[in-house]
Amino acid sequence: MRKLIAITQLTLDGVMQGPGGPEEDRSNGFTEGGWAMPFGDAALTKVIDETIAGDFDLLLGRRTYEIWVGYWPKQTGSIAKAFGKAKKFVVSRTLDKLDWKESQLLRSVDDVRRLKASNGPELHIWGSSNLLQSLIAADLVDEYRFWIAPVVLGEGKKLFENGVPPRGLSLVATKSTPKGLLINTYRPAGPVPRE
Repeated sequence: MRKLIAITQLTLDGVMQGPGGPEEDRSNGFTEGGWAMPFGDAALTKVIDETIAGDFDLLLGRRTYEIWVGYWPKQTGSIAKAFGKAKKFVVSRTLDKLDWKESQLLRSVDDVRRLKASNGPELHIWGSSNLLQSLIAADLVDEYRFWIAPVVLGEGKKLFENGVPPRGLSLVATKSTPKGLLINTYRPAGPVPRE
């Protein structure tokens, strides 16, 4: 069985929308894209390098796939190389064709459940907020890696949207970077503790 790991850049108020740039995701009138970029430093680069060092496959929602396929295949460097090598599983009901090499379409959360039950490397889901909501609700996420920036945006797509079932999380690792980014790893820990 594969381990499914959600790797998510967040603000202190839980926003995950558009961390990489102003044009990344302007849906619902979002204007604060690029909020994570000022917090990149050598410590974060080390975390990213450790994250992509081993074998992994990518699990992407349609929107994230469309953003990434227009960007990563044209880049060089360790991240681009790791993403290019990884098999990409794209969950979409509307796409019919995938142009990025090593990409395969999935149609549903049930397809993800079957993929997770198969043999293979870890599945990393970066971003993909809509898909991630469905995976959280289906209790398919084994680990959350949050990179929390010291900013508050007040609006935008949140990691844990209304309707996600209540649950406890167990903190298994934490560190901070010189620029104030918190790098926290959590695992599901069952129902919300009640004392």
